Amino acid sequence: MAEIKNILIEATNKTPQIDLNHLTGELIFSGKSIPENAADLYEKILKWVSQYSVNPRHTTNLRLNLEYFNTASSIWLAKIVKVLCTIKEPEAILMVHLYFNIEEFDNMEVEDLKDALSPVIDLVGTPTVSLGIKIYGTDDNGEILKESMVLI
Repeated sequence: MAEIKNILIEATNKTPQIDLNHLTGELIFSGKSIPENAADLYEKILKWVSQYSVNPRHTTNLRLNLEYFNTASSIWLAKIVKVLCTIKEPEAILMVHLYFNIEEFDNMEVEDLKDALSPVIDLVGTPTVSLGIKIYGTDDNGEILKESMVLI
């Protein structure tokens, strides 16, 4: 099978930086995601993720470091997570990394986070891949000050 080409899309005022690296299994979304037409941005990303999920790395790290995203973006991100959760490699691991401002992080109860993630978990159903979720509290410069695993 031919190697999938990596994708790097630079951030704009309305779209995140997107770095999809097949060789490392790092799928990174950072910045703001408020595109005027989310399908224009995310359709090719979803296609890439679909191809990646057929021949993934042992560990896939989906890093969602988005300071803000609109409803249309959240729908596309949920589709991406759903596809990644269908990885059929028996030993594969999907780690979803979520980044929050430290103030939000400190005020977050585990139950609140589970409630916030439940629509995504419901959409995913029962993943065919081992799934872990890690949350990070960051300062205004993006430095990680705290981290925690969430068991779902």
